[in-house]
This record gives sequence, C-alpha cells and structure tokens, in this order.
Amino acid sequence: MKTEEKVVGHYGKGGLEEKILGALKKAGLDLEHLTPEDTAPVDEFHVGSLDATKELAAQMQLRPGMRLLDVGSGIGGPARYFASAEKCVVTGIDLTAEFVSVANKLTKMMKLESAALFQEANALKMPFADGAFDGAYMLHVGMNIADKAGLFREVRRVLKPGGVFAVYDIMRSGAGDYALPTPWALSIETSFVADAPSYRRALQEAGFRVEKERGRRQYAIEFTQRVMARAAESGAPALGLHLLIGERTPEIMKNVIAAFQGGVLEPVEMIARAI
Repeated sequence: MKTEEKVVGHYGKGGLEEKILGALKKAGLDLEHLTPEDTAPVDEFHVGSLDATKELAAQMQLRPGMRLLDVGSGIGGPARYFASAEKCVVTGIDLTAEFVSVANKLTKMMKLESAALFQEANALKMPFADGAFDGAYMLHVGMNIADKAGLFREVRRVLKPGGVFAVYDIMRSGAGDYALPTPWALSIETSFVADAPSYRRALQEAGFRVEKERGRRQYAIEFTQRVMARAAESGAPALGLHLLIGERTPEIMKNVIAAFQGGVLEPVEMIARAI
C-alpha cells in the first residue's frame, strides 16, 4: 500500500458527515445559519483551533479577492474563515475524498461556496497552472508528507512571484522519541515530522524567502491542557476533534502534550515569500 493510501485510510473512516451534522444539532446550532465560528471546534484541526488560524492570517498581508490555495484542507475550517472573514477566494485540496465531500457540504450550508471550493488532489502533483494563486497556506499537513522539498517546489510553481506561503506545522524541536498514536498518524509509517532547519532549507531551495518564524511550544501546551481539562471535567463535547480522531482521542492528546512538554515536538509558524 502506498503512503498516500495509508494517510487516506488514517483520516477517512466513513460516516463523518452524519456524525458532524448530528453533533451540530446536539450542540443546538441553527443549521440554516451556520458560521465558521460555529464549526471551529471540529473543523479547525490543528493546535490553537480558530485562534491559531486568525493569528496566522494576520501575518499574511491578505486583501479581499486574493486567490489562496489551502494545502491539505481537511474539512475546510481555515478556508471558510479566510473566505468569510478575509474575503479571499480559496481552493482547498486534500487526499481524503471524505474530507473533501464534508468540506464542500459545510461550505454550502454556510453559503460560502462561491468563495471556497474543495477538491481531491495530491499536493505533490497539483492540477493547477503555474502562477495560479496569490498565496497559499498549510496547517498541520507536512507531518504526513515525507517529500517536503517536492511539496514546496509544487507550491512555488502554482504561486505568483511575491506570493505569500504560510506554514503552521508540528516540527521536531529536540532529540528523543515521541509516542504514537498522534492526531496525524497511528504508526511511524505515516509520520514524517521534520525540524525547522529542514523546513527552511527546503523552502529556500524551492524558491522561497522565509520572512518570519515563530515556535509555539508554550502556546501549544496551554491550549492542549485546556482542551484536556474541559474533557476531564465535562466529558467530550458534542462538537469536537474526537469526531475526526476517534475513540483513542484521550490517549492521543496525552501523547501530544507529553511531546510538547518534553521539548521533542512543537508547532512552528513560518511565513515565506515566493521569489
């Protein structure tokens, strides 16, 4: 089985749309008037959730009408935020067909389909023309892609010169092992965590200039602690990442925070510019 197929198997478990729609109703949300903020607990699938997306967006020098590429768009939370709050036009790609289907469904429910569209595609071979986009971003995606150099070359190809590329990934920050499973992998076969210097080097070799970089270790620890504390006190919420991660969510959260606290892993932001 190819790595891509294993990654799809990790994320695409079937029945996700029904689970999310049921959870939205259970949470008492009006399905006729959904907003990106309503669905953020489940569709902002990265450390920091919607707040982290907003902080990344604030560094990208966005403007209304910008054509953005969401690499590894999942079920579309960040793309809907960029489309709604920042007035950008977003195309999201993801390997997992179920994620693409759910992303388009939620986007249509929010009446944002004219500004955000999702399709199944491989980030290492994108179905777009050279220079098709003004900017791009990826949030917690690189951990599933071994060929960072190939990924960044392809992103550079589809960006216009001067285009912004924002990366927010979990990277290796110290020596030692980290326990599996994690949100992105059940086994080492689909976990390709790299360190920040490797990212910088691959970005530069692909034709980017790294303008900003920020490690978010303490932020990640505090965020994860809050999520775990709420779950311990009140149980899993109606709407949350457990709908994507599954029944092993408590074990996975413990593994992630242990890696953060041990200095082995941390989320890192990088803002790069196509040259």
